[in-house]
This record gives sequence, structure tokens and C-alpha cells, in this order.
Amino acid sequence: MPQLDPIAENLSLLIAEMDGQLQKLLTYFKDPQSELAAQLMQRAGYSGNLSSRVSKACLAAMIREKQNNRTDLHLQGIDTIARNLDLIARLGRRAVDQAEKVERKRVLRAMEYVAPLGRVRKTLGRIQSALADRDSKLAVTIGKERQSIEKFHSSLFETYTREMEGSKHTQDLAFALLTLNEITRIGEALQAISEAILSINIGQSVRFEKYFTLRSILSSVSDGKEVALTPLAETRSGSAISSVRMRGPSGDTISAVFKDGDKRKVKEERVGVKSWNSVYPGLAPEILSYEKNGKSAALLIEHLDGETFEDIVLGGSDAALAEAQTALHRTVRDIWRQTASPEPAAMQAMDQLSKRMKDVYRLHPWFARAAQNVNGCVVHCFDELIAQAASREERLSAPFSVYIHGDFNLDNVIYDPVSAKIRFIDLHRSRYMDYVQDVSVFMVSNYRLQVLDQSTRQRIAGVATEMHQMASKFARRRKDATYDYRLALGLARSFASSTRFVVDQNHARRMLLRARYILETALAVPEGREARFKLPIRELFND
Repeated sequence: MPQLDPIAENLSLLIAEMDGQLQKLLTYFKDPQSELAAQLMQRAGYSGNLSSRVSKACLAAMIREKQNNRTDLHLQGIDTIARNLDLIARLGRRAVDQAEKVERKRVLRAMEYVAPLGRVRKTLGRIQSALADRDSKLAVTIGKERQSIEKFHSSLFETYTREMEGSKHTQDLAFALLTLNEITRIGEALQAISEAILSINIGQSVRFEKYFTLRSILSSVSDGKEVALTPLAETRSGSAISSVRMRGPSGDTISAVFKDGDKRKVKEERVGVKSWNSVYPGLAPEILSYEKNGKSAALLIEHLDGETFEDIVLGGSDAALAEAQTALHRTVRDIWRQTASPEPAAMQAMDQLSKRMKDVYRLHPWFARAAQNVNGCVVHCFDELIAQAASREERLSAPFSVYIHGDFNLDNVIYDPVSAKIRFIDLHRSRYMDYVQDVSVFMVSNYRLQVLDQSTRQRIAGVATEMHQMASKFARRRKDATYDYRLALGLARSFASSTRFVVDQNHARRMLLRARYILETALAVPEGREARFKLPIRELFND
């Protein structure tokens, strides 16, 4: 006999077990009896053991199989389905446990539960078909059952609370409400199962409400068939970014990038892209489609050929890196020249840093040290240095404004060696501002790369210092006397605030000590002499 797949086998057994438990749950609510409750409680270990077997089989398959994002996503989805099936079983038992505490069963209105639980049982019977046939419509049907359960909850909740007014059976009604709460949570588990199936089908983790945005945005530029998504990244704010390949209405293949997330952030990204296309055409990708749905939104953006600057710095040849740097410096200088405005710009680096220090201290609490006195010499706490530097910064501003990226990290810059062009992505923070903001962010995004070998660290330092040299020449030509002082404050901000993304204590400590050194050095400059200030950039960026 052929050996059965342990994942499919145990999942089938789990679904069959769940059907049996839901049948018992239905029987109980049709006629609440303690004997029926006891029978259901005796099944407690069955669903848990089967769910555990599915999880173990999925983990073994992940270890055994070659690394493949789609395969891993499929296995994670099956594991999610199994865990939520077991959760439904536990919620059912907890509901019965609360219902058994209701002394006057008529208060419970048990028959009200029969119809929704019948729908739940029918919905669970669709899971295997939705998985086997990769049927997204059926998966959506599973997820929509949550809405039906929530309508049931609203109606019965209103009944229970109304009956509580002046009732002598308040305790019974309280236990009835707890019963209702457990049954209502089954809807959340069904939606999680739906999301797992949808994620398996489209090749990317997707939340239920965002699936409709995805379907809508893709249908606007494709024929709705043969859409393939490949996860690229997830931002710290929760946005998901995927590569999309689909067939257009005319039969041609379209490559694009799909980005979804919070509506405000996605809208800012859209505005940023449009602004760049008007200010400096050709630098930002083209927006193919935009959709919003409730509190979320999504963009379909032109796919950009090439590599991120981070990939080139870490893995490219010396010649490739030199070529990319030349193109980047040329492009950045040209942007600054073309977008320069006589309006002065205040960077407010210390204000930015002050707002981010709570997150830094949350990850690195030892950074939050109080002021110390060493042989009569006061060593200020870091927050005090920020406050003093903020006071100095208020009297300094760039003599002109330029249009900046706003989040000028290495991984937000794309270089295509074929066209020898630089392109920008992740543009939701773009605006007219002090160009030092972008320079300092770019330099520190190099340093914070957590690569330890000496040759790569030297390469990283070279990229950072050469960006400084280019910007410094530009500052001299524009007679920007306080460039170096403002850069120091920008570097201190970026060194310190970036530690909230660095778990390695040693690397984070190196970054914070650099920020402290820069602030102490800058504050030691007499007021009015900021134009004479110079930082030892090469030493700062070499470990």
C-alpha cells in the first residue's frame, strides 16, 4: 500500500473529529444535558493531539524540503488551519462549561445557538474542498461566516443585557453572556482558516479584508488569470510588498510590485510617487493602480529592474559598486540642483531623535542611564545631550531647501546596470527639506548593516564616506557654511535612533557611543563658530 501523507492524513482526521464534536455541541444546545456536556469534555484530547500531529508533520516537511517561500507558506497555512480547528473545539467546550453554570436553562435560550452552530459545522465541511481545489471563492465563504456569527452575537447580546435590567437571574444571564462570547470567537477562528487558504492560493500572507483589495487592484490591469505573487518584504509598519506576474488584457505578461497596508501610509506613498514624477520625472516607479478598502489600501507599482544598493554593497563586485556609486552621486547632485529652492529648511534632527528614544530604551534599557559625576566632571545623560543640542539646532537651518527622499536607506535605492539609472522606492516621506537629512540617513544605513567581516566593513565605510565627500563639495559650491555641523546632528540622530532596529548589543553600543561622541563634540563648539566645525568622518565609520 502507498504511504499516506501524514499532513493530509492527520488534517482529514482532525476535520472528521471536529465534525463529530460539533454534532455533539449541536445536540447539547438542542437539549442541554449534563451527560452530553460530559461526553463533549471527554473528547478534549482528541482534537489537540491531531492538531499537534499536523504541526509536527508540517515542521518536519519544512526541515526536509528545500528552502522555498511558497512551500513554506503552504505548510504554515496548513498548520494555521489545524491550530484554529483545535481552537474551535476548545471554544465549544468552554461555551458548554459556561452554559452548564446556568441554573435556569430557559434563561440561556439554548435553541438560539443551533442555527449558527449548524452553519459552522457546514462551513468546516468546506475546508478540504477549498484546499484541494485551491478555491478562493470557497475560502472567502468560510471567512464570511464570521459576519453571520457577529450578527447572531449582536442580537442575543442585546436580549441578554435587556433581560438583566431588574432581573433576579443576573448570575445566570452573566454565564449566558460568557457562553455567547465563546461561541462568537469561533468566527475569528473561521476567518483565520479562510486567510490561511487564501494565502496558500495567492502565494503571500493576506488578511481577509485585504484580499478584496488585492483582487480588485489586480483585476483592473490583468485578465484575472494566472496571477502569481512572490513575497519581497514586509515593512516595519506592517505593509506587505510582493512581486506580481500576470497576464494583461492583450495577452502580454505584466510584472509589477504590489504593496498593501494602512490607508494613510499607502496614500502617502502614492502622493510621494506622484510628486517625484512631477518634480524629477523618471526617478520614481509608475503607479499602475490604486485601491482603498476601509482602513487599508494597496498600490500596484511598476516593477523596477536592477538591484537595491544594499545588495550591491554587500554582494556586488568592486567595479559594479563603483559604477552604482557614480550613478547615485550624479543623480543626487542633479536632483539637488534642479529642485533647489531659496526657502530655508530646518531639519529638526534632535526633535526627531527625542521622539524615538522611548523605542530605543524599550529595546536597550541600559542606554537610559542617569547623569553621573566622575571626579567632579559631570557626564550628562543622553536625553540631556539631546535637549542641549536641540537648543543649538533651533538657531541653525539650511540656507535653501531641496526635494529629498525622506527615508534614504540603502534598500530604498535601486540601480539598473543595463540602463545605468538610479530609481527610488518607498517615497511616503518625500518633501522639501534640508538635504543633510538624506545624507545622514544614507550614511548610517551603511554603518548599521550587521556584517562583521573586516573587508566588508571597510567597504561599507567607503560608501558612507564617499557620500559625505560628494555632499560636502556640493555644500561648498552652494556656500552652505554650517553643513558639517548640521550633518553631525543628523548623524547623531540616525546612529542613536537606528539602534531600535539592532538587537545585537555590541553593535547597538557602538552606534550609541558614536551618537554620544558626536553630540558632546558638537556641543563643545562655541556658539557662533559652527561653520568651523569638522567631524572625523573616516574614523567614525571605520570599526
